[in-house]
Amino acid sequence: MTSVKTILFYIFICCISANATAQYITVNDSYTADQLVADVLVNSSCATTSNALASGDNFSGTQKSYAYFNLGTSNFPFKEGVVLSTWSSQNSIGPFVKNRGGGNEMWSGDSDLEHVLNLTQTKNATVLEFDFIPLTNFISFNYIFASNEYQDYYPCNFSDGFAFLIKEKGSAGPYQNLAVLPNSPTPVSSKNVRPFIPPFNNNSTGFSSPGCPPKNENYFAGYNDSSSPINYSAQTVVLNAQSAVIAGKTYHIKLVIADDQNVDFDSAVFLEAGSFLPKIDLGPDQTICYGDKTVLDTGFTDSTYTYEWLKDGIVDPLQTTNKYQVTDPGTYSVNVTIYGSCIAVGKTTVNYTRPITKTLTQCGDNTANATFDLTQLSSSINKGTTDTVDYYETVIAEQNQTPKITNPSAYTSTSKIIYARVTNLSGCVNYAEITLTVLSTSIPVQTLSFCDNDGVQDEIFSFDLKKDINPKILPEVVAPFFVTGYYLSAHDAAKNSNPIHNNYTNTINPQTIFARIENGFDCYGIYEIELNINIYSNAVPEIISNVVVNDFSGNNNTVTIETTTAGDYEYSLDGTIFQSNAIFTNVPAGTYTVCARDKMSCGASTLTIYVLDYPRFFTPNDDGFNDLWTIKNLNLFPKSTLYIFDRYGKLLKQLAVMSNGWNGTFNGYALPADDYWFHLNFENGKIIKGHFSLKR
Repeated sequence: MTSVKTILFYIFICCISANATAQYITVNDSYTADQLVADVLVNSSCATTSNALASGDNFSGTQKSYAYFNLGTSNFPFKEGVVLSTWSSQNSIGPFVKNRGGGNEMWSGDSDLEHVLNLTQTKNATVLEFDFIPLTNFISFNYIFASNEYQDYYPCNFSDGFAFLIKEKGSAGPYQNLAVLPNSPTPVSSKNVRPFIPPFNNNSTGFSSPGCPPKNENYFAGYNDSSSPINYSAQTVVLNAQSAVIAGKTYHIKLVIADDQNVDFDSAVFLEAGSFLPKIDLGPDQTICYGDKTVLDTGFTDSTYTYEWLKDGIVDPLQTTNKYQVTDPGTYSVNVTIYGSCIAVGKTTVNYTRPITKTLTQCGDNTANATFDLTQLSSSINKGTTDTVDYYETVIAEQNQTPKITNPSAYTSTSKIIYARVTNLSGCVNYAEITLTVLSTSIPVQTLSFCDNDGVQDEIFSFDLKKDINPKILPEVVAPFFVTGYYLSAHDAAKNSNPIHNNYTNTINPQTIFARIENGFDCYGIYEIELNINIYSNAVPEIISNVVVNDFSGNNNTVTIETTTAGDYEYSLDGTIFQSNAIFTNVPAGTYTVCARDKMSCGASTLTIYVLDYPRFFTPNDDGFNDLWTIKNLNLFPKSTLYIFDRYGKLLKQLAVMSNGWNGTFNGYALPADDYWFHLNFENGKIIKGHFSLKR
């Protein structure tokens, strides 16, 4: 009997522990309909609710099919809210346990739900309805639909569903269902939101189903398991129901969920607390033409309200009315204080189309000006032959449509950006951003430095002119500019004669060459370039700012060289073999003289570093090889301490950093082949721990 009691006590303790750490929602079905509506679902001074009624399960004793829920210690998406289910709301508590569920055949469905979901045989309906007076022109709330119909082939045939029904109070017209998928009239149900359902075969009954394709799968959040916070096989993502309303008008709202065709495999809707708030509809996110304006309107006209507008999260102190004129892209939001703690909010994003971008290039004079024919772009920026094009020097001038450029066919300018406004006969407008580039024909001498890194320090360098010189010419040579050749004299460059070969080796240092630059308008510029060849030196010893050593890691030892400034550097651990990567991997233990040098100026600097590591085994057999276990270069850290332990933590040896090492003995006795551990304590507090093998 004692052993039986012990086992039962152990099981009891395990159950308590499991329940204490369970990650499930909590459900409280003692709330009245008015409490669920006024205190949980709406809970706002911005709206008035009344006449709340709830109905559902009257067949399972005292338990209700509607209740308050809280996420508890789970990861459920909503902190708290209202749950409506087609069985006892207490059964919604996780984890998910596969079962048929079921309510009662006497528990009827709902005709309004059947109408909006196009069903004929609903059962076990739960309803929460109330009257609602909004103070704004827009309402919304967040919800999740969950169901046990997400098993086997059921989503192909059964349509458990939920509806958010609204209409003006006293209206004889039909309800509007707000529980639909975004940007569609499709109601939310287990049949309308589902993943791919594979073919199903029941060998015991002979029943089979071909399955069905996915439907609106992007709104399906996935299947649940034994760790689920709710007891349903799957659920949708967080969905939002919303609608325009008229402030001050009374609406009747009906929230209803029901099973389809039979009472088995139940469903629920989880409504987020406080998400049922009156909001301001600033319209959908929009993209407007470059240069246009748009007005965001709260829909309010009451001058006693307080308006706070924000652009990209920053308050605009100049905007304090019910409307906001937008001239720039951004995310706009508004907070409207209606009275007291009643603050309605709205948010939208405004994007602008990018303007057409064009480039005109022209030869300049000695004042860096050029004359442009802007009209030559008309055919490429017009949308049609009847369009008109006007040109402006600034964005503000283009927006105000004044002043215009009055001589577009002979416009004199330096390099800059101007703007074109394109208008068709219908008044539609487009825009072009035009870059005017003046190709100067008078260029100062440009010095380009290179490093003599070909292995012979003789100040002679072999150039690939297109690769080495073209990208460095200032301004950078880009289309429609191009280099027609390089020359040894300005005269040859002007005459376009005696070009030098692309693979060119300087004969003196420094060497002057001339580049001829042309564009598509038969003008050219002569660039005088001085090539300066440097040899390696220690002229810039401050190149290395720090060296980061990651040691005691065997094959993962690394050395990273950090430099004082960004540049075109190459790096070495021995001063002979260089690489462009500042990180060296698989670095053995040892002493290194790291080097960093500039590929252009040839400045170089060096620094001595130490990489420490420990041998992974030793063989104290007096053969002269690996007879002692020691850490190489530890003598460079005289204030460090090294301890050796056996596998049980017994201290075997404390080694001085100047000692030759450990010979594998303890109190004069040879220790057996085994793994041993060490602790290496540095003066700065750093501790290295590891283990090694003694082999005999």
